[in-house]
Amino acid sequence: MIVVNGVQLLLIVVGGIAVTAVVHRRGGQPGLVVVVLAAVASFIPGMPRLELDSELILAVVIPPLLYSATRGASASGFSANLRPILTLGVTLVVLTTGVAGLVSSWLLPAIGLPAAFLLGAVLAPPDTITTVSHGDELGLPRRVTAILTGESLVNDATALTLFALAAAAAGAGHTMFENAFVLFGYNALVGILIGGVFAAVALLLRPRLHNPVLETALSLLLPFTAFLTAEQVHASGILAVVVAAFFLTINVALDPNHQYPGAYRTRLQEDAVWPVMDFLLETFVFAYIGLQLRFVVENLADAHDPGLAITLISAGVLLATVIVVRLAWVCGIFGWWGLKRRRVEHLVETNPVVRERAERRRRWHLRRSGGRPQRMPLGEPTAREGLIVGWTGMRGILTLAAAAAVPEHLHNGAPFPGRDAIQAIALFVTLGTLLLQGLTIPLLVRRLDFDVTAERAESAALLSKGAAIARSAVTHTGPLTDADFDVQRDALHQAVRNRDLDDDTARTLIHELDLRQAASHTH
Repeated sequence: MIVVNGVQLLLIVVGGIAVTAVVHRRGGQPGLVVVVLAAVASFIPGMPRLELDSELILAVVIPPLLYSATRGASASGFSANLRPILTLGVTLVVLTTGVAGLVSSWLLPAIGLPAAFLLGAVLAPPDTITTVSHGDELGLPRRVTAILTGESLVNDATALTLFALAAAAAGAGHTMFENAFVLFGYNALVGILIGGVFAAVALLLRPRLHNPVLETALSLLLPFTAFLTAEQVHASGILAVVVAAFFLTINVALDPNHQYPGAYRTRLQEDAVWPVMDFLLETFVFAYIGLQLRFVVENLADAHDPGLAITLISAGVLLATVIVVRLAWVCGIFGWWGLKRRRVEHLVETNPVVRERAERRRRWHLRRSGGRPQRMPLGEPTAREGLIVGWTGMRGILTLAAAAAVPEHLHNGAPFPGRDAIQAIALFVTLGTLLLQGLTIPLLVRRLDFDVTAERAESAALLSKGAAIARSAVTHTGPLTDADFDVQRDALHQAVRNRDLDDDTARTLIHELDLRQAASHTH
């Protein structure tokens, strides 16, 4: 094993910056181009194999990327679309792992059933954040963006739990419980608790540091400490990171109890730092995996079973499998939900007993909310929304990082069965989905012709309403003081509690207030 040295790491990152700058100007996908160029570069004569410890890949790369993605997620969007999010993030990942595992065991019998299911877990979770980050440019409906964002925060935890189970079954790891349901429940519950505890500790420490640099450093350490602590007790580090990020981000932005002098400077600094962290890590992972291609291919060519030809055929079959399974499941389950909804609506219209029950439920929710509008989970997505959600199944960072994290050896010292084949298939499937789906999503969105005019008008109206709420909180004229900015933030928080604004709108306006407050101190 050759560990990446400082010069090689710098060359990878500098190369990624150059490639990304060119690709961004041309409107392409930097991640895809970096992987392809790195794969080509791996065939340069004399290029050494760069390889890191398998556990280091997951521990260093996944926590900050997931934390950053969660920082931008909408709590209201998550709760309103909870059913489709959990269906995609849990049920579909389990289904894809099972189907891909069975297909892998049939195509690659030499690697054994546990390794085949481990490959299924590696291929199961899509990376939808890239699509979501360009949602406004593509013209995606807000509902689709919320579902894809929520799915990306859940599916990683499901896939890594299945990955751990398969690794243990293959003889390269261990789990606390043999029963998969008990293990998943333990992982989820303990991971959520650990994430909540770390978020609470961070909220207590931030106002006591009195320094934006130290507070930002604390937020940078939070995903690693939450992840590693959870993993030490064999819980879900992914869920620990997601919960910590959710609680911390929402509270520091919206809860008056967690506001303190200078908090706006820390929020602005974090908003500038995290995108840089995302870029560096994503560039490194895409380049690192691409640079493995030549060596993986050489190992497969030298191996008798499964061999290079069988591996390439398997990659093509599994690429088709993961695409078809997702598309069929999403369109099927959303369509079934639609049929059920229409049946219930018909019964409400025609059956007095059912209508009376529905009215009682409505009155109960109204009393429970104290007469305020109640945020209810939304119904099923439309057929066109289901189609774009089903087609948005590109594999990305987690698939590549999980493939790199496959152990080299079993507990008995034997090589992990099919490790090179698993890494090669993960790379080819990731490239295939990025090419087939990633490059065609803009065209599909245009063909589906989503009308987001009303959504954008509604968002603009909410922003105007929120800005008016903030302005009305200040009763005097003249320059705004720090206390005035705090009063405006409190007014926005109260509007969210009264459901006059959603948290996305409030956080956008609070970011603007932070910028204005920072500017007021530069004069």
